[in-house]
Amino acid sequence: MPLSPLNVSAVVPAFNEEKTIGRVVRTLVSSGLFRDVIVVSDGSTDQTADEARKAGASRVFNLSQNHGKGAAIMHGVMHTNSSILFFCDADLIGLNAEHIRALIEPVARGACAMCIGLRDRGFLLDWLQSRLPLISGARVLRRSLFESVPDSYLQGYMLETALNYFCRLHGESICVRKLAGLHVRRKMQKVGILIGLYQYLRMVMELMRAFILVRTAGWKGEL
Repeated sequence: MPLSPLNVSAVVPAFNEEKTIGRVVRTLVSSGLFRDVIVVSDGSTDQTADEARKAGASRVFNLSQNHGKGAAIMHGVMHTNSSILFFCDADLIGLNAEHIRALIEPVARGACAMCIGLRDRGFLLDWLQSRLPLISGARVLRRSLFESVPDSYLQGYMLETALNYFCRLHGESICVRKLAGLHVRRKMQKVGILIGLYQYLRMVMELMRAFILVRTAGWKGEL
């Protein structure tokens, strides 16, 4: 499949990311690699939606309530028919066109069904994350793969885990790319140390729960 913007859409879920969403959207738009750039502001109470519009997003959906990352992504996917989907978080720092192309290219040429980008965390954490479940929000995949996973397993933090495990169960190949210089605005920078720490712990617990639920679904033949 040729690397054409007619084939690829970007979907960016966002919750209270007014400080970074504009930079992310401008990078996606200026890359020239997307048919459309869709932002789903998932119940944000700040100016996330306005900043996305100013940055040139093709479509911005401002949901009245927070439904979670998985639901936000599904909402965005429903509003495009591109055969290749690009997902990324709204709090990325250092995203560039080289990163975007590195993720899209192997899926576009059929080398894999899904390509996952790993953030630059330094030598030790890079080594560690390469041996942990691939929960990165930066990924490109065939639309047919996304639509093959039941909606009930694309909710919240189950989304990445379900996509990964579905590929493993059905023999679909996954590519991994380290994205040098790509970082994220950390929770503690957004909400302070105590609340940020609480949110990290909550995220870890939800990821563990998602891992168990998805594995159980696989054993039952539901994925």
